Amino acid sequence: MCLAVPGKVVEIKEKIGVVDFSGIKREVRLDLVDVKIGDYVIVHTGFAIEKMDEKDALESLEIWKEILKIQEDY
Repeated sequence: MCLAVPGKVVEIKEKIGVVDFSGIKREVRLDLVDVKIGDYVIVHTGFAIEKMDEKDALESLEIWKEILKIQEDY
């Protein structure tokens, strides 16, 4: 199973970007998408595979926060 968590592109160097996943920053390949700094992406196996609408990305991140909170309380 693959979980898709959106991340925000915060830096771009040619075809490598730095994506912020709620405070955790990772380098990802940008070969498959056309993005700019500030865009949200879905990453799989180190590649950004899809650009995501900011509204949808923020909604998804809120749901993830709720899930993590429930798990912490459990």
